[in-house]
Order: sequence, then structure tokens, then C-alpha cells
Amino acid sequence: MTDALSIRKVETSQDFKVFLEFPWSHYRNDPNWIPPLVSRRRHLLDKKRNPSWQYMTGEYYLAWRGKKPVGTIAAFVNHRHNQTHNENLGWFGFFECEDNQETATALLRTAAEYARAQGCDTMRGPANFTLSDECGLLIENFSPPMLLMPYNPPYYQRLIEESGLGLAKAMDLVSYLAKPSSYLDENRNIPERLLRVIRKVSERYRVSVRRANVRELHKEVRLLAEIYRAAWANNWGFVPLTDAEIDDLLKQLGPFFDPRLGEFGMVDGEVVGLMLALPNMNQVLQRAYPHPRVPEWWTLLKAFWHWKIRPKITEQRVVLFGVKPEYQHTGVAAAILLAHIEATMQTPYPDVDLGWVLETNTAVDTLAKSFNCPIYKRYRIYQMPLS
Repeated sequence: MTDALSIRKVETSQDFKVFLEFPWSHYRNDPNWIPPLVSRRRHLLDKKRNPSWQYMTGEYYLAWRGKKPVGTIAAFVNHRHNQTHNENLGWFGFFECEDNQETATALLRTAAEYARAQGCDTMRGPANFTLSDECGLLIENFSPPMLLMPYNPPYYQRLIEESGLGLAKAMDLVSYLAKPSSYLDENRNIPERLLRVIRKVSERYRVSVRRANVRELHKEVRLLAEIYRAAWANNWGFVPLTDAEIDDLLKQLGPFFDPRLGEFGMVDGEVVGLMLALPNMNQVLQRAYPHPRVPEWWTLLKAFWHWKIRPKITEQRVVLFGVKPEYQHTGVAAAILLAHIEATMQTPYPDVDLGWVLETNTAVDTLAKSFNCPIYKRYRIYQMPLS
């Protein structure tokens, strides 16, 4: 007989260990899954250390069949999101599950019940934990993920949509792929027609682009955050990062920063837009393969080999891209993207993931198409009423 299913809250250190390590057993036969650094995942889940928990409340849950863990989910309330958007949402995240509808429905129902008990009228997800972290369910192109992008098996979409709980699409997020073979002409040059249009618009609006200054990285990050907050202020679901989150992000990702992958767009010398990309460290982690039972110093030593000694990184991911609203029709975005692509051609990582982007962002869609960059991945955020 099949063991009975139970959903239990994570309450002990042993429960937390099981929750933390579940993906390694769940994805052990999936070549596309890329394990995170164990310390990074522990930091993300640690309610005392992750600065996002300063404004969130929530719980972690494990699904068990007898003594075997078969799924995980986090249920939480992001109070800053609700205050920013005047909504009353609960969220679910860290959804991992065996291919079993009973298990998936029980996990999702547990998260919904938590949100309802907190007085929420709607549940949305997945998000781990904010829209600045990994978010959305991958529904197209199940290939290895870029840095800070989610990955999941194809069957998760079926489990969520057939849960019977009313989870339906709230928004799709997309990633565009920029490869030299897409945007260069037969002589491997950026088409003169495109250059002429962008330069003409840049001259008309007095647009210029400068590279990020690595010697004053902390100041540049603060400037970046200021522009990013203004550029994204009206975007669906956007909540500005706190100063603590910015400091944490700089600590976590700063060592991987390449100054050739950061640009600021200016009008009359005033910074009004930005683009920041990071080398796709997932290509390193895929080879170093972090594991809870392997000392992290050994993993980091292998990662250093594949990063610096025998470099394996050929890709990058744009993690921030935006222009202040009042300058979004002045060609700044196109000038930044052009400068970024020109810089990229001089780096070891020519393939660029321009994501994620809201599917409703027609301006970026038009810009990406002008560089012949197709949508190559799609992620879905779901929503359900809790009435």
C-alpha cells in the first residue's frame, strides 16, 4: 500500500535540514538542474539573516509519505508589497513536488490556508521570496537556468493548474536571447542601419553612455538602486529593495561583477538609465556541483578552477535594465543596449539573457526585436482568490 500523505510545518533544525536539502534528492537525475551553493540557499531561507524577512512573515512546510519527504512549499506575506500596491496578498514559493497531484494540491492548499489565516484575500506565486529573487514557474524551454533564474520540471505546470484550487495565470515573464549570430550582419558587424538610427536619436536627445566604475562600486550600486527604483516604480508587482537588501545583494554578487557589463545612460550628463549584467556563474556551479555532503571549501576550489583557471563562462544575464519614466522615449534604452552589446563583443561571454521582462512591456519587446533577439524562455506567476 502507498504510505499516507501528510503535510507538516518545519519546526525543528532537522526539519529545516530536510527542507534545505530536498532539491538535491529531487533533481538528482535531472541534468538541467543547477545546484546553488549550500551556504547561499541556507542564507536565503534563514529568517534571521535574509534581510527580506525584516518585512515578511511566513512558514515552511514539508510533504511526507511515511518517512520520505516528497515536496516542499513556503507560505508567506510580503507586507512591503501589500503596502506598496495596496493589496492583500499571500505568496507561495519554494514549491518542489513529486509528480503526484495529491501531494501538489495538499502543499498548495496548505499555503493558501496559511495566507487566508493571515487575513489575505488572494495568493500569488511562485516567488523565492521577492520579484528580485528567483520567481515564476518555467513553462517554456526546460534547459539549464541562467544566474538567479528558476528551473523546474515541465510537470509542475500541470500540477498547479490542475490542483482544483483556482490557480490561474496572473502574469508571464519572458527572457530574450541576444547572440552575435542574431544581431550581427554577414560581416559580423552591427548593421549600419541600426547604428545610424540609434546615433541619430542619441544626438537629438543628447544621450551618452558611460561604463560603471569598479573602483567606486559601492557608490555605483547606490546610484544604480536610485535609478532602478525610479525606472521600475510603475511596473507590475515591483517593490523597491531596502538598503539592507542592496547591501546583501552587493555582498552576494559583488565578487562576480565585471565592469564591462555595466552601463549608465545619461541625458545632458545626468544619469537616467542603467543596465547591469553578470557572468552566468551557473555554468561554473554546474561543473563544481555544490552538495550538502561536500565541504564548501572544496566546491569553491573547483568553482575557482572553472571560473578563473579554465574559464567555462560563455553567457551573461542582464539583472537590471531600466530608464526613468520621463526619459523612456528618448532613445536612452537603445543607446545603453547598443553600448552593452559592443562591450559584450570584447568579453568571453557573448550570449546575453535579457530577462526577465514583463510580457506587457512593449517597449523592451520592440527594442529586443530591433536587435533580432527572440523570446526563448517564459515563466508564469499564478494567482488564486482566497474567498
